[in-house]
Amino acid sequence: MSTNIFDYLAWRGDLSFQECRINEVDSLILSCLSYIRFPGIVPGISESGSVTIKEASDAFFSQDRENRRTRTKEDERLLRMLGESRRFGPLRLSRYADRLSREQEKQFSAVTILFEDHSAFFAFRGADSTLVGWKEDFNMAFMPVIPAQKEALEYLIRGAEQTGGPLLCGGHSKGGNLAVFATSACPKAMQRRIQTVYNHDGPGFEKEMLKSEGYLSVSDRIHTFLPQSSVVGMLLDHEDDYTVIHSTQTGLLQHDPYSWEVMGPEFIRVKSVSTSSEFIDRTLKNWLSGLSSSERKDFFNSLYQIFSATDAETLQDLPVCWIKNFRKVSKRLLDVSPENRRMLHRTFFRLLDAGKEALLKEL
Repeated sequence: MSTNIFDYLAWRGDLSFQECRINEVDSLILSCLSYIRFPGIVPGISESGSVTIKEASDAFFSQDRENRRTRTKEDERLLRMLGESRRFGPLRLSRYADRLSREQEKQFSAVTILFEDHSAFFAFRGADSTLVGWKEDFNMAFMPVIPAQKEALEYLIRGAEQTGGPLLCGGHSKGGNLAVFATSACPKAMQRRIQTVYNHDGPGFEKEMLKSEGYLSVSDRIHTFLPQSSVVGMLLDHEDDYTVIHSTQTGLLQHDPYSWEVMGPEFIRVKSVSTSSEFIDRTLKNWLSGLSSSERKDFFNSLYQIFSATDAETLQDLPVCWIKNFRKVSKRLLDVSPENRRMLHRTFFRLLDAGKEALLKEL
């Protein structure tokens, strides 16, 4: 029988953090908490004060259903269980941030969780379902620093100045990348306070970042977890030392943190990522290495312009909006310059060639 973080909460939700210190499963739970939207419930970054998770849960579920904004129904279930938990219910939430800018191609959100021993966990949200959020993820392929990374660094520095205890950071998906970036780029004095950094299937970085002095200063405290068929977490370059864990899902669906299997305070380990994960990783790396930074930028910008013509706000909107605004999308395609059309065509074929090369190497 498979067991996940909901089973963990049923087993160990009655143990306080004084009785049992934070572990890797706790870190995933707190990272998932960042996906829940708390406007008007948790004080913002410019406000003082905090609320307990139980108080936040009660306030969240007192709203009309149409006003509750979550990524999945599992997020709602998680918040309800956390509020009822002796372990998590008393923890305090503060400095809630949620910013989306289409102009800056930025999607950033975070929340700070305060423990009774004065330590603080900075939880960074991963990419949500907005087109802007996913475009920012793609920008990592050609931008040395994306806007959300800059904001994560600022968020960590200001938050650390307001707390006096040990610092922990974590996130799922892009949130894990933000946690690693912020702790690698913050001042050295602050780095000494950092206890642990949890990266749950977050994309990697350019090789230069992994060789930087700031990254090397905290690398021994970074814990990266990838499901066995990871796709998102294998993007770009990663440190060699990561833990592969078992998911009950397949393929891309393994990115879902609620599919990760746990046993007690730990994830269930497997020896290595799957062959399919290695194949996709090799294909994408070969493809990107064959493109210059400007070619990557032109490719992803052109795709985003086409998708934006649908007027879709989220990935879920895309199929319906594509049909509804077919004429507008067709016009946008026709407006693409001949040079850019050739570039899109050429880049797609390079992706196919990279796949063939990776397959031949696999065989």
